[in-house]
Amino acid sequence: MRAARLIKMVLLLQSRPSMTAAELARELEVSERTVTRDAQALSEAGVPVYADRGRAGGYRLVGGYRTRLTGLARGEAEALFLSGVPGALREMGLEDAASAARLKVSAALLPSLRDAPRAAAQRFHLDAPGWFRETPAPELLPAVADAVWDDRPVVARYRRGDTEVERKLEPYGLVLKAGVWYLCARVPGQGASGPGAYRVYRIDRFAAVEAVTGAGGGTGAGPARFARDPEFDLPAFWAERAEQFARSILRAEVVVRLSPEGVRALPHAVDAAAAREALAEAAGTGADDDGWVTVTLPVESEEVARTQLTALGPEVEVLAPASLRERFAAQAVRLALLYGRKRSAYSGVRPGDPGPMLDA
Repeated sequence: MRAARLIKMVLLLQSRPSMTAAELARELEVSERTVTRDAQALSEAGVPVYADRGRAGGYRLVGGYRTRLTGLARGEAEALFLSGVPGALREMGLEDAASAARLKVSAALLPSLRDAPRAAAQRFHLDAPGWFRETPAPELLPAVADAVWDDRPVVARYRRGDTEVERKLEPYGLVLKAGVWYLCARVPGQGASGPGAYRVYRIDRFAAVEAVTGAGGGTGAGPARFARDPEFDLPAFWAERAEQFARSILRAEVVVRLSPEGVRALPHAVDAAAAREALAEAAGTGADDDGWVTVTLPVESEEVARTQLTALGPEVEVLAPASLRERFAAQAVRLALLYGRKRSAYSGVRPGDPGPMLDA
């Protein structure tokens, strides 16, 4: 532990002109007294650490000293490619590896380039989770991430409704989508390749994950490894499955009229791909005399459609099914009662018209 800290201290001093004891203590997560002892130990080992006294003093390396300990370990190199997703690194338990990798890269840079990491961090940041939600990291995520990195098969218990099922899985990749972690895994025995061999699991539904030990999945002392399909493309697989999932839940249809503003807003209110396809099909018929377009739209259910289309307000008129149209009509009446005293003020108003002013 101390050896790793001493190396980190040398790398910190190599990447900056000088650092105060307080700065080093904060970076190394130790006391300033420990920093003083570590600096003395480095000096005794032949590393030219010099301490400047006074208020503006600090520690620095003398004579352009550079360590050769800047080579990246495999785990550090892998974590470095994820360093733009700090929250994801933290949740997978890779924050320390990424920090060490960034520090080694900084120490290896020319003095004129040492501000590059800080400059990039000031200008770019990826915030993966969706708005207005705090999604806690799944408790088993670090264990799953370890299995993914090392190609280790696992036996997982997975909650499916009110029951739990047990599966042996070959973890291929992790995906963070809108703050939710998913595992893409191959199920042994379902074929060596092909889309049917791979499945997607929400990690927050795992009840237990245990690494398989022994060669070939036996009970030996060492961890087992699976042979990863070199042709597997995680981004392409995820894009295909995401599109399949989006289409699979669109089991109903509604017919609506849309104003020009409603046409522009529709892809933001419902499934964007489904909206674009529906609008493309409707383009051949053109708009009616009022400039409105009639669209047949695939939706998940009538209830979901009611929630989504409500966001379009007066820019959409539901034509079918009749039950959904009746729900919108009842909702319109309730809104009229809520915002004004005279329901009769709405008589004769066509969709898209601004309508008369209500009495105060």
